[in-house]
Amino acid sequence: MHPPSWPGAGGHNRILFTLMQCVPFLIALAVLVIELTPAHFIYTGPFLTAVPALAAVTLGPKGTAAAAALALAISVTTATCNGAWGSLQVYSNFLALALVSAAGFITSRAMQERRRRELDQVRSIAVAAQDVVLRPVPARLGPLRAASLCLAAGTGARVGGDLYEAVQTRYGVRMIVGDVRGKGLVAVRAVAVALGAFREAVHYEEDLVEVMNRCSAALRREVAVPGAYGHEVLMEGFTTALIAQVPDQPVVQLVNRGHPPPLLLHQGRAVPLTPSVPSPPLGLEDLVTDLPEKPETHVFMPGDRLLLYTDGVIEARNRAGEFFALPEAMEGMGVGPTPPVFLEQLHQALTRHTDGDLADDVAVILADRLEDLPRSPLGGADRG
Repeated sequence: MHPPSWPGAGGHNRILFTLMQCVPFLIALAVLVIELTPAHFIYTGPFLTAVPALAAVTLGPKGTAAAAALALAISVTTATCNGAWGSLQVYSNFLALALVSAAGFITSRAMQERRRRELDQVRSIAVAAQDVVLRPVPARLGPLRAASLCLAAGTGARVGGDLYEAVQTRYGVRMIVGDVRGKGLVAVRAVAVALGAFREAVHYEEDLVEVMNRCSAALRREVAVPGAYGHEVLMEGFTTALIAQVPDQPVVQLVNRGHPPPLLLHQGRAVPLTPSVPSPPLGLEDLVTDLPEKPETHVFMPGDRLLLYTDGVIEARNRAGEFFALPEAMEGMGVGPTPPVFLEQLHQALTRHTDGDLADDVAVILADRLEDLPRSPLGGADRG
């Protein structure tokens, strides 16, 4: 039995809500104690009738039915123990309990359905807003066969701050994945700013580090607009980002600013491409004196598979609190499935691991390195 969640519940509010869910059962327990002790002369009928009514407020239809069944069981037990069968009071209590239980169940179900419709509507608006900013990765990009995956967290209808993009340029295929701290329209605004800067800079900036610097500068300009962001964002806002470039040579060049390292599947083994010198996320540059001046280069041979992802993948937990084992999952699926099939299998694995309840948004780009292809006018390979 999964009671409905309380919108915005968290911290102290969540504890208070949990206590409210326990109230109907505490009342039922109190009635049972009174009726089975010398204090049974106290008339407990109204208290027992309140059990399903209170459950309807916080526990949903299934919880209301369970509370009503408990109240009925207590009524039968106490009437039997006290030898009260045949009295008008007992049957009046049963009638009142039945009426309140039916009304509570119907009301709770109507409230749940109404909230579901409202949440579906808000989610559809949120998804539409996010689709305006994000777009699917093309299936073919130069020497790469690619696909993308974007999953919204199951904790509500709030839009997340994950971003991704892949573009073919004269310098090679350039990709970005990132994660803006926070959710809601503030995060979407930051995502739009970062992607806008990336989409323009990748075509004009030869230096990959400078592309990242352009994204950082755009975010700083956005934050500097008076009144555009709250105090919390100004003090603690940051964005993790990873930019990858795949030129004609069998390598991949990376600039990582505080983002989870990508995984390279080579000869059946998933290897994290961890930066040799960690760098802070965008927005926290003041914490260090020197930033990397050149991208790091790793071998990326034909037949290899590169996975760029946000932390929503590796931080997904199951009921036991265990993180999702992404390298093992990647090695288990191998290079056989095409990128769309691989990402669908990854989606299913995440769903099984979290029981369909992702705690954070997920954004993934998968790129397979193909055999060398003829050069295109853009300097990459022809698009199939």
